[in-house]
Amino acid sequence: MVDFFIGLFLASLITALFTTRLYRLLNWYAFNSLTLGILALLIGTKLDDNAMLITGVVTIIIKAIGIPYFLKSFSQKFHFVRQIQPEIKVQYAIMLIPAILVFTFYLAEPITHMIANNSNYVAISISSLFLSLLLMMEHKNIAPKIVGFLSMENSLFLLGITATDGMPMLVELGIFFDLLMAIVVINLLFNREHEEELNND
Repeated sequence: MVDFFIGLFLASLITALFTTRLYRLLNWYAFNSLTLGILALLIGTKLDDNAMLITGVVTIIIKAIGIPYFLKSFSQKFHFVRQIQPEIKVQYAIMLIPAILVFTFYLAEPITHMIANNSNYVAISISSLFLSLLLMMEHKNIAPKIVGFLSMENSLFLLGITATDGMPMLVELGIFFDLLMAIVVINLLFNREHEEELNND
């Protein structure tokens, strides 16, 4: 079951790279976060870790529901263009994504030798990190860049829960605090881009 949801996590991120509509991109991010929350619940149940179970529930509420809702609200408030065309052409992306996956599996090989369990999960987490970075790089608009940044945070969270079979509660709280700060920065960036659009008009 864990393998299935990790596959969904990676697939949703790859699909997001080819998305050309802002709302669809936000929906894919919500689905990506939902799979992450379910993974935390599954691992928490397996390890009988109450902190991980709480983290899974909070992840679903904040990342899968809360953040996409706020991003959609911001985009409506500031009237952002909903058509987001990636700067990287589709044919190049189709070649680049498998190259990233293969490269990261080789990159993660020294790490996976030191981990007895879940070694493939670590490689997938690192691959997701690079794919999220690609998502940030292939768009000029601020909204897809923010989604890419949040997806990177999801990838780091996945790396933490799969590589260590759970993380200390302090680290989890630190991640959610970073998310709250990210929301503040997102609001500021949206305001700045809106002002730039008004000045250009």
